[in-house]
Amino acid sequence: MVAPSPLFSKNRSTGMNKASRWIPLTLILFLALSLASGTLACNLLPTTPTPSQPPAEEPVAPSSPIPQGTPPNLLLPAPGSNPAPALPSIAAVVEKASPSVVAVHTETVSRDVFLQPVPQEGAGSGVIIDPSGIILTNNHVVEGAQSIKVTLADGRTFPVISTRRDPQTDLAIVRIQGQNLPAARLGDSTKLRVGDWVVAIGNALALEGGPTVTAGIVSYLGRTIDTSGSSQLYDLIQTDAAINPGNSGGPLLNMAGEVVGINTAIAGTAQNIGFSISITPALNVIQSLVTVGQVVRPWLGVGLLTVTPAVASYYELSVTEGVLITFVERNSPAEKAGIGVGDIIVSLNGQKTGTADLLRKAVQSRKVGEIASITLLRDKAERTLSVTLGQSPQSP
Repeated sequence: MVAPSPLFSKNRSTGMNKASRWIPLTLILFLALSLASGTLACNLLPTTPTPSQPPAEEPVAPSSPIPQGTPPNLLLPAPGSNPAPALPSIAAVVEKASPSVVAVHTETVSRDVFLQPVPQEGAGSGVIIDPSGIILTNNHVVEGAQSIKVTLADGRTFPVISTRRDPQTDLAIVRIQGQNLPAARLGDSTKLRVGDWVVAIGNALALEGGPTVTAGIVSYLGRTIDTSGSSQLYDLIQTDAAINPGNSGGPLLNMAGEVVGINTAIAGTAQNIGFSISITPALNVIQSLVTVGQVVRPWLGVGLLTVTPAVASYYELSVTEGVLITFVERNSPAEKAGIGVGDIIVSLNGQKTGTADLLRKAVQSRKVGEIASITLLRDKAERTLSVTLGQSPQSP
């Protein structure tokens, strides 16, 4: 709740004596300059004249024949072109977007060994998306909190008056009583490319004095990671912009200062690997949380793993394409239909589902209560089962 959950969390230097390194380098430099100017000969060689001799002919190395053929068609830079464009202005991005970034402070109450209530504080981030006081953050930032306060960039603090959460996407909406607040502009995360510059702003480590700014690039797009229990997060932006505890819920920005992601997780056993929820696929979730209060989506109730040649070899599968069922939730539509762990789903309603992402999107395109026909492989035999899609359970 305080920070992005670690999902997967000395440099040595060799010394050298400065004098022993510096003296040879200065001596070499002196010798080179002296040889070039002729002063070394004047200072070190005897001044007695010597009889002139004809210069000895230096041997000339035989030249290699130039290979025959068409010369390469080199793409040389055009006159006046700049092959190395200037870096984008990160300062301009920060100036534009930082007023909409907020710090989220939470308080929960737990019990000690004597069953006495013990208050615990947490910290995260958020971004204002509506001037009336609608703030987007992570579900895990506010989940289980008894009280929540929001501190704006200008130092004002507001109590949160309502909270709406979607654990499946790790998104949440909190409201404060405000007006004419500086709302951020949402961008189009589908236009991002690997290598694009991005900026992360958030309440890192809950440091006093204002939000922390880090910058990096898009390292990968469309990443899927496992979170706690059996849940997964999809369509994530992987970035090397530093994301630290307290950054959760804060924005990932493009160079136009637009929100393209919500920072949500870090790899606890690695460096410079962070993940943000892509904003464009999340728009429907955000709209549902604001207008309805929850997200109603069809539900199958299984864990999915895309079958690749490597996966097929590891699990000794008979096929190299499809979606492997890794677990089945109790009393889920999948369990009621007879789907089991180890089954490989190959299609839904005749639509080929070669990857877990395709199957997930095929399920999400249906309606709650709809009967879907699922074709799967079990013990190398093909079977077709009918599944009545349920409604995704909501956490309290």
